[in-house]
Amino acid sequence: MSELPLRAQLASVLGRSAASLSRATGRGDGSVIGGRVALKVEPDLLAKLAQGRRLALVSATNGKTTTTRLIAQALREFGDVATNEYGANMPTGHITALSDNKSAVNGVLEVDEKYLPQVLKATNPSFVVLMNLSRDQMDRASEINLLAKKWRTALAQTDTHVIANADDPLVAWAGLGAPNATWVSAGQRWKEDSWCCPECGGHLKRDVDPHWECPECGLARPRATWAVDNANDTLVAPDGQELKLRMNLPGDANRANAAIAAATAAGYGMHPERTLERLREVTSVAGRYTSVVTMGVEVRLLLAKNPAGWLESFAVLDPPRVPVILGVNAQIPDGKDTSWLWDVDYTVLRDRRVFVMGERRTDLALRLETDGVPFEVADRVDEVLGKLKAERPDITKVDVIANYTAFQQIRTAYGRVQ
Repeated sequence: MSELPLRAQLASVLGRSAASLSRATGRGDGSVIGGRVALKVEPDLLAKLAQGRRLALVSATNGKTTTTRLIAQALREFGDVATNEYGANMPTGHITALSDNKSAVNGVLEVDEKYLPQVLKATNPSFVVLMNLSRDQMDRASEINLLAKKWRTALAQTDTHVIANADDPLVAWAGLGAPNATWVSAGQRWKEDSWCCPECGGHLKRDVDPHWECPECGLARPRATWAVDNANDTLVAPDGQELKLRMNLPGDANRANAAIAAATAAGYGMHPERTLERLREVTSVAGRYTSVVTMGVEVRLLLAKNPAGWLESFAVLDPPRVPVILGVNAQIPDGKDTSWLWDVDYTVLRDRRVFVMGERRTDLALRLETDGVPFEVADRVDEVLGKLKAERPDITKVDVIANYTAFQQIRTAYGRVQ
């Protein structure tokens, strides 16, 4: 990296000081306030901090925090990595991440979908990693077709290398705007937001998964050089080699995240076999997938913020004998509109014990009732565990699925487990 100008150095120091003070006073991890302070001093600080680095920007509706963590884990093979792998994914968080590790040549930044064009222009990254687009925070997020168009326009104006999921039509269409791309067949379980062609609006033809094409304008799935084989738990590399994934993060979604991470690490010159060895070391990401034992019961925490995320969480639930707690809030980070609950198919929960909690538990309760899912209302996880232990002293495990702030509240109650 080149030496920062004096003004940028001062901004960086003041930002780090603000972040440290925030942590010391228990107000947060300092990622946001540190960036805000730094930007007041030097509005162009993000661009200056990015100079001389090999950055990868990671954006998606679901899985960007996990994939950022996986890519960073792989790249630490080469030394320090500047990253915001715990989720501060707007420019203020990016400034803090880069300021905290000014000597790191390699960097991996999770980027909120709406901010990707802005951050792409400021940082001139080596790679942009795109995984999926689906409805999310409907009261304040842009319509996803508009987001895809903004991505496509921004990528067409750079020479960055895109690594993208060929199986998601919106992501593929956006990525096709870039001059260089590596395509990964990472899968797409949730398809309800991509039945129409993003180019012309025609109805997409999906006769054989994962292939898709538009009979109207000819837009079609790009040919992937990397692929996930979920049935055999393998990653197929560009040379045809099949590598066992054996991830310690559960489900098809995390196999997809691992495939994207491996393709990205390969762009940095890392062999996929070694990449997968490093990825297997990750067992939890910012509390996601963590299991904690309380009252003699293992409680596994799963984050689900939107219909696509809930569908993936249902896919990794333990057998029906394991009860599940569902938590929903509607604070600003969640989005205040909970109408998305009606897009989720809850019938898969009919054969298990279900508890609902959170600020919007009555919304969730009504949705479950409509799908014929019996449920019980609760205020806290320990309340549920006490009731279950009284009825079934031999119970050993409970799954918890919660949206963002409900998840963070539960995580905080257990000491913000990593």
